[in-house]
Amino acid sequence: MKHFDGFPHVMVSQQFSREWLEEEFFPLSDEMEKVFHGGGCDILKGKRMVSLFFQPSTRTKMSSEMAMDYLGGKVVFQTENAREFSSAAKGESFRDGIKVAARYRPDIINLRYDRQIALEVKAENDREVCDKIAAISDTPIINAGDRNPGQHPTQGLLDIRTIQNCQGGIDGKSIVMVGDLWSGRTVRSLCYQLGKFRHISIDFVSPKNLQMKDDVKDYLHRHGIPFTESTDLRKVVSECDVIYQTRTQTECGSSMDKKEGCFSINGEILSLLKKKDAIIMHPLPRGDEISEDVDNDPRAVYLTKQIDSGLVCRMALFTIIMGGKN
Repeated sequence: MKHFDGFPHVMVSQQFSREWLEEEFFPLSDEMEKVFHGGGCDILKGKRMVSLFFQPSTRTKMSSEMAMDYLGGKVVFQTENAREFSSAAKGESFRDGIKVAARYRPDIINLRYDRQIALEVKAENDREVCDKIAAISDTPIINAGDRNPGQHPTQGLLDIRTIQNCQGGIDGKSIVMVGDLWSGRTVRSLCYQLGKFRHISIDFVSPKNLQMKDDVKDYLHRHGIPFTESTDLRKVVSECDVIYQTRTQTECGSSMDKKEGCFSINGEILSLLKKKDAIIMHPLPRGDEISEDVDNDPRAVYLTKQIDSGLVCRMALFTIIMGGKN
């Protein structure tokens, strides 16, 4: 089967076709879940990962490094604030930093970047960024989240798998995305994934200053995905299949005036959510946008199944990229 576009680099969610997701990635991630529950394997024995993070991270960094461990590989270098504790603090360019890291011949570089990678490599569009990265590094580079506006393609993979597994499919689902949609890279990547499926509908709920950016809305138009924009979660939640809640990205300068509408999940929202098999998702970390009493609702998967998907999806992706699975 054909690998995803841009292979072996992972930069944007547009790289992944529906066929690849359904025929290769979802089945392998299910297989990796069995490996995880079985205590691991040695399929990536001898493989090395560099974990280079220019922004703090908990889940992405931890699950990526745990994924390598469960597969028998190892992390040979890791830093959580490379902007401050690497040669970037001395003015080293993105290009030089990646070239040096690749020269040591790791098998994969897991990179979280505090700027938009496409701009750093002078890519004119999202699809060109893999070609530009390939010219810099033979070592596979994984975008573990970039910024302004950026994407988070591995989060997109785990989110679409969570919907697939919890809902028994993705076609025909109604998705509500809530919160800071302007700065949130996870909702951008999820929209690009959803565009590959049929009869999807999306309701964007945010203050007017934090609405989804036009490039994503243009993409949805091109792919025939209808969407609405509103400021009140209470008005759109009753028949949805998925609520995808996000936090306010204060580190990006975002601020939310909660007087403009309803942008949080609490007991009132749960009472309005009619479908008993609906799911509530959040990429985490959360603030006060989901009250803790929601955690006990069986439809809340952000601390359970969504976390599990993060680990097994990265296990599957690493296995595909590093040749552990033919």
